[in-house]
Amino acid sequence: MKHFLLVFTLLLATSNLVAQEDSLSVAVNTDTIVAKKPDYKPYNPLAPAKAAFYSAVLPGLGQAYNGKYWKIPIVYAGMGVSIYFYLDNDKKYDKYRDAYKRRLAGYTDDEFSTPEGVPRVSTDGLIRAQKQLQRYKELSLLITAGIYALNIIDANVDAHLQQFNVSEDLTLKPAMNFDKFTGKTDYGLSLNFNF
Repeated sequence: MKHFLLVFTLLLATSNLVAQEDSLSVAVNTDTIVAKKPDYKPYNPLAPAKAAFYSAVLPGLGQAYNGKYWKIPIVYAGMGVSIYFYLDNDKKYDKYRDAYKRRLAGYTDDEFSTPEGVPRVSTDGLIRAQKQLQRYKELSLLITAGIYALNIIDANVDAHLQQFNVSEDLTLKPAMNFDKFTGKTDYGLSLNFNF
């Protein structure tokens, strides 16, 4: 195990590193020189901040800035569903609240009573329903705020990742070099950039 660690450390120490350029790469043909466009956007330090700001101003605008148009319906669907449930729970809460207030005032003609004035839902049931619907309203509001925050975070992270180089030209491979003067073989690790 000690020998393996020693060889591995030597491999790392003797590796060849070549700097990578952010400019256009050039492929040489026998007839012409062809400039290839890189697979990633050139580095723009303000792009993530712009995307996050745009998404904060109008949800989905940061995704449009990044060119990820397919994410915009997902953002609006998530926010729309949670807002729908908030409004629906609010309407139900108001019904139970109005019925509870009428019961406290002595009336028995609310929508949770029979036409004869016999309550189908007890007063305690109205209170429990109000508490439950209030929790559902708060949960819907939290989910809406969470989706809004995720929209901003997604735009920011996506803008960062678009500037990250993930091309196939980056390779890491072991290398063996034969030293002609000493007759020994050197082991190493080489990191190669193909432009």
